[in-house]
Amino acid sequence: MKYKFQTSLLLAILFLSACKKEFLETKPTTSVDAGSAITTVENAKASLNGIHRSMFMRYFDQGTFGQATVMLNADVLGEDYVFSGQSNGWFLTAYRWIDHRNVNGGTSFPYTFYYRIISNANIIINGIDKTEGLPADKNNILGQALAYRAWSYFNLVQLYGKRFVKGAANDGLGVPLVLTNSTEPQARATVAEVYAQVNKDLNAAANVLSNTRPDKSNLNLSVVLGLQARVALTQQDWATAATKAAAARAGYTLMSTAAQFADGSASWTNSEWMWGSSQIDDQTEYFTAFLAYISYNFNSTNIRTNPKLISRSLYNTMAANDLRRALWVVTPTATNSVVPPGGTRVAYMNQKFKAKSDANSVGDIPYMRAAEMFLIEAEALARNNNESGSKTVFTTFMKTRVPTYTTSTNTGDAYITEIMNSRRVELWGEGFRFFDLKRLNLALDRTGSNHNSALAVVTSVPANDNLWQWLIPQAEINANPLIKQND
Repeated sequence: MKYKFQTSLLLAILFLSACKKEFLETKPTTSVDAGSAITTVENAKASLNGIHRSMFMRYFDQGTFGQATVMLNADVLGEDYVFSGQSNGWFLTAYRWIDHRNVNGGTSFPYTFYYRIISNANIIINGIDKTEGLPADKNNILGQALAYRAWSYFNLVQLYGKRFVKGAANDGLGVPLVLTNSTEPQARATVAEVYAQVNKDLNAAANVLSNTRPDKSNLNLSVVLGLQARVALTQQDWATAATKAAAARAGYTLMSTAAQFADGSASWTNSEWMWGSSQIDDQTEYFTAFLAYISYNFNSTNIRTNPKLISRSLYNTMAANDLRRALWVVTPTATNSVVPPGGTRVAYMNQKFKAKSDANSVGDIPYMRAAEMFLIEAEALARNNNESGSKTVFTTFMKTRVPTYTTSTNTGDAYITEIMNSRRVELWGEGFRFFDLKRLNLALDRTGSNHNSALAVVTSVPANDNLWQWLIPQAEINANPLIKQND
């Protein structure tokens, strides 16, 4: 992918502090300038809605469509997401482990995307006290802005910093902590400092948010608890991860029938969905959209000639009656699988993600589901020497996926592998695998499955290799004399 990184971090802050429609809009025809974004609660809400909208809007080139771009990159870099063909080349160099080490290309978009969200969140966080309105409304807006800032820094430090290691100093370089939209150059904070700020913001958000919200594009208390669970899991704080995950999933119901898996996986009306975006027709980005690359039915070149597959070896870890098997087709035919007009059918092809139609790429994009929280809790308890408690949670979860499932007889590492395999199946395509490999210090291993080595090129990457760090974009290096590049 060739991104047009048009601004450094510092210029991005100036850019977003000025009137800019697409980053501060609630509807396609409405915008709020930064000077008036926080004068009233209604304006502050409009600014927050602009952040919600920025999660899936088009930015630069065709492959830059908000959070889902990062999600695709995270799975493309793993071993569970398989390309069936070269197609038109989009995300192919990411698949080959090139993009995230290209300082003038693929490494740029996440940096720009997250710092733009941070910039808009900062406007709200630093000015909400002066806003006219009811305290409850102001707290809701503040809490969501804090959560967005924390979530953005959490993603940035995982991409551009070294992995967090519990008990270590974690004094390697993370990313700059921009908390006031200052245009002064800033050096990279340490990994430890970034995580400290992430946790501080999430704690503050949890203190002011409730679970009341208009729809699932808004962040509420359950989403913040889910983010705290993710962060704790990454920091190997197993006790906190388990506790937060259990609290986060309260009130959500897991899918448990074949009909739900056949259709509900692609809809934010699904009772499992905790946070996501739901695009409507006038928000279409056509070929610049998540579902233009990963859905099974949208009529794009990338999908027609490169249907996305699940790793054969991962698929085979599922029980024969696992309801999730319906999300992929081992031997696809015209009667058991859907493809766009003229689309090819390839073994193990995805039927998980659905666009509105073959001519319309809008649809729903998942950012957090209750299933993830069950799996976080089960993993954290197991790693914290509470295998019995873990099996209670994991059995409850697995019975909704495998109706005949009985409590696992595996123990130790074998049991943890069972949890992780289920996590890999469950979260396929939702943007977790690169982060999981990195946090667990695991090597990439694509061998022994259905990856085409000529297409993938890279079949293995050692754990803790420098390649696990994304390079800082060259535009930021050029603009900020205090920035140091990764190795």
